Amino acid sequence: MPETQATPARPAKPPWLKVRFPGGARFNWLKEQSHGQKLATVCEEARCPNIGECWNSGTATFMVMGDTCTRGCRFCAVTTAKRPGVLDMEEPRNLAETIRKMNLSYVVLTTVDRDDLEDQGAGHITRCIRATQRANPGLLIEILMPDFQGETTLVQQMLDSGADVLAHNVETVARLTEKVRDPRAGYRQSLEVLRYLKANAPERHTKSSLMLGLGETQDEIFQAMQDMREVDVDFLTLGQYLQPTRKHLKVERFLPPEEFEKLRQAGEALGFDYVAAGPLVRSSYKAAEFYIEHKIRGRA
Repeated sequence: MPETQATPARPAKPPWLKVRFPGGARFNWLKEQSHGQKLATVCEEARCPNIGECWNSGTATFMVMGDTCTRGCRFCAVTTAKRPGVLDMEEPRNLAETIRKMNLSYVVLTTVDRDDLEDQGAGHITRCIRATQRANPGLLIEILMPDFQGETTLVQQMLDSGADVLAHNVETVARLTEKVRDPRAGYRQSLEVLRYLKANAPERHTKSSLMLGLGETQDEIFQAMQDMREVDVDFLTLGQYLQPTRKHLKVERFLPPEEFEKLRQAGEALGFDYVAAGPLVRSSYKAAEFYIEHKIRGRA
C-alpha cells in the first residue's frame, strides 16, 4: 500500500493566551445595557479574548449597523449575509444613551460592511457619531470604518462626521490579503483609504492594525508596517490571530510575547507615534486608547 503523509499538527495554544472567564457586576451590567438597547458590541460578535478585562474597566467597542456583515472574511466571526435587512433608525439614539450611562471619556465605534446599501451605510454611521457627540459633550470618538470599496465620497463623510480618531484596518500582509479578506477588500485599497484620511485631515489621528500568525514572514510584516507609515498612519496595533471557529482560517503560528516586543520597537523606529503589540492586543485595545486620549487632550 502506498504511504500516506500525515497532516502537519497545528500548534497548541500557548499559556500566555489563557484569559479568565468574563464575569463581574460591571460586565453583567454592560451586557444587559447593550442587549436591552439592541446594540451589538464587537467584543461579543468577534469573540474578543479581552472582553472581561475591558468591560470591567469601563471600556467597550460598539458595532453599528447591526450584527450582520455583507462580507465573508475568513478570519472574522461576525455573521454574514448578502442582504442583512433594514437599518435600525433608533440605533443612533440608543447608542448615544448607552454610552452616556457608561460615563466614558473615550469610545470606539466600529461597523459591519453594508455593500448592499446605496451609500454602504456611511450616512447611518455619521448619524451614530453625531448623536453620540451631542449626548456626550467632551467625549472622544474613534471610528473604525469600512473601506467603502475605496469610494472617497463616502470616506469623506467619515471625515465630516467629526470623529476624533479615524481608523481602518489593513488586517494582514499584502501576500495573504486575498486568502484572508473578502474579495471586495484589498491591501492597496485599504492603504489608499488611510492615505485619503490623513491627506484631507492632517490634524486628525489615523490608526490601523495587523493580525499575525496567519503565515506571514518577518519581512512581510516589516513591509506592511512601512507601507502604513508611508501613508502617515499614526497609531498601530499588532495582535495574535485566534481561530474563532473550525470554519475559519487556522492559526499557522503563535508568536511569543518577546517577538511582539521586537515588533513594537521596530514600529516605533519607523516613526509610528504609538505601537501596541502583544498576543492579546486587538485593534480596539484599552492601552492604545488610553495613550491616544491623553495625547489628544494634551496630557502627559
